[in-house]
Amino acid sequence: MKLVILDRDGVINKDSDEYIKSPEEWEALPESLNAIARLNQAGYRVVIASNQSGLARGFFTLDTLNQIHNKMLKQLAEIGGNIEAIFFCPHAETEGCQCRKPRPGLFQDIANRLGISLAKVPAVGDSLRDLQAAIVAGAQPVLVLTGKGKRTVNDLEGFKDVPVYEDLAAFVDSFLKERGE
Repeated sequence: MKLVILDRDGVINKDSDEYIKSPEEWEALPESLNAIARLNQAGYRVVIASNQSGLARGFFTLDTLNQIHNKMLKQLAEIGGNIEAIFFCPHAETEGCQCRKPRPGLFQDIANRLGISLAKVPAVGDSLRDLQAAIVAGAQPVLVLTGKGKRTVNDLEGFKDVPVYEDLAAFVDSFLKERGE
């Protein structure tokens, strides 16, 4: 199965230290939606794995999160792209769940639901916790410099083999070129 896992905030859309709390605050990063559509056109399924602790903190409701995701999916559909599924952790860091990255629960859920191994599946993120979760789950971590990525790149000690790209579009360009697609 051809699959790519993406973090949401900082990879697909602009991130905020104050959280993305409404559809109005959600804004796609330049070329990120086109990059997803290009993956789809090359036969790749795309899923999201995202921490959304703003739910537990009361910054937004599940209904609002669904509205944010609907805005993203609608904009993507308008250019011929699709995100097959959105896996998210609704818990606060203090809850000790297994799904909050850097723990691998979201990735394990993706593997279980799709009935696949995550070996060789790229997992694109902008934070150290994204990379850590991908590694523990057996996926291939990829760092982008958007979102928190420019801060994260300074913390890559022990992660020297993790490829780094300017943004999601640069990763997709390289990824599809490497595969002759």
